[in-house]
Amino acid sequence: MSELPSFGLLPEAHLVPDLLAPGLKLVFCGTALGRRSAQDRAYYAHPNNLFWRTLHEVGLTPTRFAPDDYARLLDHGIGLTDLAKRHFGNDAQLPGDAFDAAALAEKIEAHAPAMLAFTSKKAASGFLGRPTGKIALGEQEEKIGATRLFVLPSPSGAARGRWDRALWERLARAVS
Repeated sequence: MSELPSFGLLPEAHLVPDLLAPGLKLVFCGTALGRRSAQDRAYYAHPNNLFWRTLHEVGLTPTRFAPDDYARLLDHGIGLTDLAKRHFGNDAQLPGDAFDAAALAEKIEAHAPAMLAFTSKKAASGFLGRPTGKIALGEQEEKIGATRLFVLPSPSGAARGRWDRALWERLARAVS
């Protein structure tokens, strides 16, 4: 398989499907697949991303999963999706029309998880329609039906300067 460029439209062969089911306790929503995740066809695949390590460390999973084991999260009541399903790349590389807030709202209404956690302020901003500076980390006032919303600091290596595991711990307590 050929290497992908650093960003762009996501080729069909690299699409990573949503991991959703009715009644999950938690669904994580990122902005879009990064290049490495698109290349590997797995969520949060870059080795510098703290997502998989943090899930285990805060007690959301009993072991540390590898990115290509992402489907096993369903066994623990956890799902995955992205706000931009047809593009890949770093947040700054995504076109303004990449985010599909209406499609995300439909998915969440249909599956009704207890909590939807955005894995960055950028993802929350794309959904809520507010600038990132107007979004606080933690639980939000808004809901999608009965689904509560939570905003986390990004686990991406590119966002390491703003990393705060304490918010991930608070999320784990909120859904346990």
